[in-house]
Amino acid sequence: VGGMGKSNNEQQEIAVKSGYWHLYRYDPRLEAEGKNPMQLDSKPPQWDMFQGFLRSEVRYTSLLKQFPKEAEELFVAAEDNARWRYNWYKRMSEMQIVEPAVEA
Repeated sequence: VGGMGKSNNEQQEIAVKSGYWHLYRYDPRLEAEGKNPMQLDSKPPQWDMFQGFLRSEVRYTSLLKQFPKEAEELFVAAEDNARWRYNWYKRMSEMQIVEPAVEA
Protein backbone atom coordinates (compact mmCIF):
# COMPACT_ATOMS: atom_id res chain seq x y z
CA VAL A 1 0.00 0.00 0.00
CA GLY A 2 2.01 2.97 -1.29
CA GLY A 3 5.11 4.00 0.58
CA MET A 4 6.13 2.89 4.01
CA GLY A 5 3.97 4.68 6.58
CA LYS A 6 2.43 7.22 4.21
CA SER A 7 -1.12 7.38 2.88
CA ASN A 8 -1.66 6.77 -0.82
CA ASN A 9 -2.46 10.46 -1.39
CA GLU A 10 0.71 11.60 0.38
CA GLN A 11 2.79 9.14 -1.61
CA GLN A 12 1.20 10.28 -4.88
CA GLU A 13 1.96 13.91 -4.05
CA ILE A 14 5.60 13.04 -3.34
CA ALA A 15 5.79 11.04 -6.58
CA VAL A 16 4.71 14.13 -8.53
CA LYS A 17 6.84 16.63 -6.56
CA SER A 18 9.93 14.45 -6.93
CA GLY A 19 9.51 14.05 -10.69
CA TYR A 20 8.73 10.33 -10.55
CA TRP A 21 5.27 10.99 -12.03
CA HIS A 22 4.50 13.81 -14.41
CA LEU A 23 1.01 15.23 -14.67
CA TYR A 24 -0.03 16.16 -18.17
CA ARG A 25 -3.05 16.28 -20.45
CA TYR A 26 -3.26 15.65 -24.17
CA ASP A 27 -6.37 16.68 -26.08
CA PRO A 28 -5.97 16.29 -29.86
CA ARG A 29 -9.12 18.40 -30.42
CA LEU A 30 -7.19 21.49 -29.35
CA GLU A 31 -4.96 21.24 -32.41
CA ALA A 32 -7.96 21.96 -34.66
CA GLU A 33 -8.37 25.22 -32.71
CA GLY A 34 -4.72 26.13 -33.32
CA LYS A 35 -3.81 25.34 -29.71
CA ASN A 36 -1.16 23.00 -28.40
CA PRO A 37 -2.87 19.72 -27.44
CA MET A 38 -0.16 18.91 -24.87
CA GLN A 39 -0.46 20.55 -21.45
CA LEU A 40 2.04 19.86 -18.69
CA ASP A 41 0.33 20.30 -15.32
CA SER A 42 3.25 19.35 -13.05
CA LYS A 43 5.36 22.06 -11.49
CA PRO A 44 9.11 21.71 -12.10
CA PRO A 45 10.22 18.66 -10.10
CA GLN A 46 12.20 18.84 -6.89
CA TRP A 47 14.87 16.44 -8.12
CA ASP A 48 16.53 16.27 -4.70
CA MET A 49 13.45 14.29 -3.56
CA PHE A 50 13.64 11.64 -6.31
CA GLN A 51 15.98 9.12 -4.69
CA GLY A 52 14.18 9.49 -1.37
CA PHE A 53 10.90 8.73 -3.08
CA LEU A 54 12.33 5.53 -4.58
CA ARG A 55 13.59 4.47 -1.17
CA SER A 56 10.14 5.04 0.35
CA GLU A 57 8.55 2.48 -1.97
CA VAL A 58 8.53 -1.14 -0.77
CA ARG A 59 9.11 -2.48 -4.30
CA TYR A 60 12.35 -0.52 -4.59
CA THR A 61 13.62 -1.12 -1.06
CA SER A 62 13.26 -4.89 -1.54
CA LEU A 63 15.29 -4.62 -4.72
CA LEU A 64 17.88 -2.60 -2.81
CA LYS A 65 18.11 -5.27 -0.10
CA GLN A 66 18.47 -8.18 -2.52
CA PHE A 67 20.69 -6.55 -5.15
CA PRO A 68 22.23 -3.36 -3.68
CA LYS A 69 24.74 -2.60 -6.44
CA GLU A 70 22.31 -3.23 -9.27
CA ALA A 71 19.54 -1.33 -7.50
CA GLU A 72 21.74 1.77 -7.08
CA GLU A 73 22.53 1.69 -10.81
CA LEU A 74 18.85 1.33 -11.65
CA PHE A 75 17.91 4.18 -9.30
CA VAL A 76 20.32 6.50 -11.11
CA ALA A 77 18.98 5.35 -14.48
CA ALA A 78 15.39 5.87 -13.29
CA GLU A 79 16.14 9.47 -12.29
CA ASP A 80 17.92 10.13 -15.59
CA ASN A 81 14.89 8.78 -17.44
CA ALA A 82 12.45 10.84 -15.34
CA ARG A 83 14.48 13.98 -16.04
CA TRP A 84 14.50 13.21 -19.77
CA ARG A 85 10.73 12.58 -19.81
CA TYR A 86 9.99 15.80 -17.92
CA ASN A 87 12.11 17.83 -20.33
CA TRP A 88 10.49 16.11 -23.32
CA TYR A 89 6.96 16.80 -22.03
CA LYS A 90 7.95 20.39 -21.24
CA ARG A 91 9.27 20.94 -24.77
CA MET A 92 6.15 19.38 -26.27
CA SER A 93 3.89 21.58 -24.14
CA GLU A 94 5.77 24.71 -25.26
CA MET A 95 5.60 23.95 -28.98
CA GLN A 96 3.77 26.40 -31.21
CA ILE A 97 1.11 24.94 -33.47
CA VAL A 98 1.77 25.97 -37.05
CA GLU A 99 -1.01 25.78 -39.60
CA PRO A 100 0.09 23.89 -42.72
CA ALA A 101 0.44 26.01 -45.84
CA VAL A 102 -2.51 25.63 -48.20
CA GLU A 103 -1.65 25.50 -51.87
CA ALA A 104 -3.88 27.59 -54.15
